[in-house]
Amino acid sequence: MNPYSKIIGTGSYLPKNRVTNQDIAKRLAEKGIETSDEWIVSRSGISARHYADPGTQSSDLAVEAAKNALKMAGLVANDIDLIILATSTPDYLGGFPSTATVVQRKLGITNDCAAVDVQAVCSGFIYAISIADSFIKSGAHKNVLVIGAEVFSRILNFEDRGTCVLFGDGAGAAILSSSEQPGILASKLHADGRYNEILYVSGNVGGGVLEGSAFLYMDGQAVYKLAVRLLDEVAHEVLEKAGLNSSQVDWVVPHQANIRIMRGTAKKLGLPMEKMIVTVDQHGNTSAASIPLALDVGMRDGRIKPGQTVMMEGVGGGFTWGAVLARM
Repeated sequence: MNPYSKIIGTGSYLPKNRVTNQDIAKRLAEKGIETSDEWIVSRSGISARHYADPGTQSSDLAVEAAKNALKMAGLVANDIDLIILATSTPDYLGGFPSTATVVQRKLGITNDCAAVDVQAVCSGFIYAISIADSFIKSGAHKNVLVIGAEVFSRILNFEDRGTCVLFGDGAGAAILSSSEQPGILASKLHADGRYNEILYVSGNVGGGVLEGSAFLYMDGQAVYKLAVRLLDEVAHEVLEKAGLNSSQVDWVVPHQANIRIMRGTAKKLGLPMEKMIVTVDQHGNTSAASIPLALDVGMRDGRIKPGQTVMMEGVGGGFTWGAVLARM
């Protein structure tokens, strides 16, 4: 009998530097750009976010989140036999060596376990969980450390108030282990490259010189319209695949992009907002880290309980989207 995969531990970490909307407004005012707490909250639901200090990398945040997940799972670092790290802000230009291998070294793992990065932007954690689930069900791995870690503050243009107010830094982690009991019930992944220009960073390096822009660009209206529709579709797909309906979902842990998108998702699923874990107000959009950060909050404050059914779903640049249904 093939094993199941189950989430046995979660962890998260936020940089100490908490940046409020008032802090952002002051920074923009110095550039002659007007904004306010009211303007930011009304459009996104965000009141604060965290920024990493100079010199702090995605791997540093990831390591702290991983340590917290290991502690909850009752494992030590060398119990891990695969690391999958989702990030759009890797430690190194070009993404190599992978940030996953840097985390492996910093955690002191010496068992030569496999380690790889996944790039699906804000859907990265969903992609990584799905990959981990497949590896465990195949029998290839037993304890997989899945991490989403970002330092998005490094790619924000603080002359574009439409994007710079939305994003923050952080990391979240989950440990999936081989189990005799069902854990990951179903997953569904999608991508459509025709929409890659509504959310992207255009820069690349040629001959040691930056070509294009190193800043994030987003067409907010286009992303909003697409996100609400696709999140609804993929939620129903994953429910159908698991043989469940939305009334059987105890908690929705969505990508924390925008409170309006989250409300639209809940409404289409016929679920009250009380069933949705919301951290966007204090974390901002932390891209691949947002879902595991929110999942860990729900686990640690006692809302998410053993045996409950949790839907995680996200959309990201690419355009990528997906959902995972898990029994905790």
